[in-house]
Amino acid sequence: MSWLITGLFALSLGGVAWYFVGGIKIKNGWQNGESPLAKWLDSRRRAKFNDQLPEALATMSNALRAGFSISQAFDSVVEQDMKPMSEEFQILQQQLRIGMSFEDALESMSQRVGSEDLTLVTTAILVSRKTGGNVTEIFDKISETIRGRMRIERKVRSMTAQGRMQGIIVSLMPVVLGVAMTVMKPKMMLPFLMSLKGAAALVIMAVLIIMGWIMIRKITKIDV
Repeated sequence: MSWLITGLFALSLGGVAWYFVGGIKIKNGWQNGESPLAKWLDSRRRAKFNDQLPEALATMSNALRAGFSISQAFDSVVEQDMKPMSEEFQILQQQLRIGMSFEDALESMSQRVGSEDLTLVTTAILVSRKTGGNVTEIFDKISETIRGRMRIERKVRSMTAQGRMQGIIVSLMPVVLGVAMTVMKPKMMLPFLMSLKGAAALVIMAVLIIMGWIMIRKITKIDV
């Protein structure tokens, strides 16, 4: 009976691991998947892209002031080699070279990255090309807006750091105590963990920890 419970427990752990790790697909250097790990990687790369966007806008604005075309301004971003920013603009340039229209290439990059800030930049470029607006001034204003929002986000993140740390400590405390008790009293803990009641207790504990962590994340996560 104990080996059956152990096997079911190991199988459940494997299923959880597969759920978090599986579903990662690499497409054009961008993580596209439905698993939690894939979404986490995607959000981290998108956040890094957003952090590099103001500097990229400043680079393109300076290039346009120097008399370069918009395509040459994109090349200046690629030459800076700021990943993932340079990677996405390199893909954009490759799409333009194979014959894709300027509008379609910009919209493709916007959909591929999934950044609201980049969507704003893309819309501004397309509108300015149709109406003849000053692209350099638009880049400067968007860059200033993004930098201001990033300052607010950093301030909010610093103010909620204590709540996030408390959530991590509270979530890890039952696991640490369980491991410590198993090491100190293996004859008492191992039979309990191998029993049906012990496995049920572990499952309930995991569910409660996940629910508590999600609630704390909801409280400490503030959209700016």
